[in-house]
Amino acid sequence: MIESPRAARLLAELVKTESINPKLVPGGSGEAAMARIVADYLHQAKMETHLVDTGDGRSNVVGILRGRGKGRSLMLNGHLDTVGVEGMAEPFSARIEDDRLYGRGAQDMKGGIAAALLAAAELAAGPGLQGDLMVAGVADEEFESAGTRKLLEEFRTDAAIVLEPTGLEVATAHKGFAWAEIETQGRAAHGSRPDEGLDAIAFMGRVLGEIEGLQARLGSGVRHPSVGCGSVHASLISGGQELSSYPEACRLSVERRLIPGEEAATLEKELQAILARLEERDVRFRARIKMGYSASPLETPQESPIAATLLQSARKVIGASARFGAQSFWTDAALLSDAGIPSVLFGPGGGGLHSKVEFVDLEDVRLCAETLVECAGAFCGCA
Repeated sequence: MIESPRAARLLAELVKTESINPKLVPGGSGEAAMARIVADYLHQAKMETHLVDTGDGRSNVVGILRGRGKGRSLMLNGHLDTVGVEGMAEPFSARIEDDRLYGRGAQDMKGGIAAALLAAAELAAGPGLQGDLMVAGVADEEFESAGTRKLLEEFRTDAAIVLEPTGLEVATAHKGFAWAEIETQGRAAHGSRPDEGLDAIAFMGRVLGEIEGLQARLGSGVRHPSVGCGSVHASLISGGQELSSYPEACRLSVERRLIPGEEAATLEKELQAILARLEERDVRFRARIKMGYSASPLETPQESPIAATLLQSARKVIGASARFGAQSFWTDAALLSDAGIPSVLFGPGGGGLHSKVEFVDLEDVRLCAETLVECAGAFCGCA
């Protein structure tokens, strides 16, 4: 039995340790200190422990509880980095109030990391498992997931649970995303000479109108049964040289959220169709597309062994309220799934993801850990 005070102490230590992703916020400390805490905990639990450099002084930590037979292997995966803390009054206080622990990363996703560590220690102290249990604390999920990409170069398991905050739902699907930049091309000229200039910013206004139309079509179009519709929005815009000149160029960054069955090429085709229409209407209109970073959606069948076993385990620990669900945000589960490791999401509830007040429910952390113990025993096999 995992006690709530034990869970609270471990989680408080994690939240008090700043691990802001330096690729998001210059000056952020990164994951090294968090990785050492996690590695020490796994080592004390008598697990085989590895610290893996992911570059730029950042680290993954991997703990392995070796099985005693021929059971299936299971990974518990969680990211060690957080977003920034601008506007937060007490980002690292780990204050507890009304069975909630507050601070940056409490819900996203140090609550899940704490649950995985507690579960691993409980299993390591028990009679053992037939298959291997792996705990992977990874770097950089909040930016480009360098940690899980590095992890996959060396480690594989038969399935994975990614400990994102799901409110104790077994999430089998989430959206992906694709980024792109559109540049409209004008012609620089003195502001007093409209016959010589072409306004790249005005041209971009036409693109924005088309983006708005695309979003309307997506919102009333194909719906995925778990995650709903895809979406698109304008994220960043810049252009022009000075107040008294016609702008030579304007750049727009857009983000497309992808549902299962869609990919980055889906957005590229949509944007190409938009630009083709605008060029057909006005021979002076010129623009180009540059595709950026993208990440796949996740869809794991609910009848898959890991999804079915985790739901069964959750019902034993939590009760009949345990259920399947889905999430809108992207996670490393998609990378694991793309690499052939069937993956689901499962983690404690709370509130304030990426906001000024973030918290996790401590009882959910305990229940999450208990469910992971149950699931590992059922999936990997008890020794």
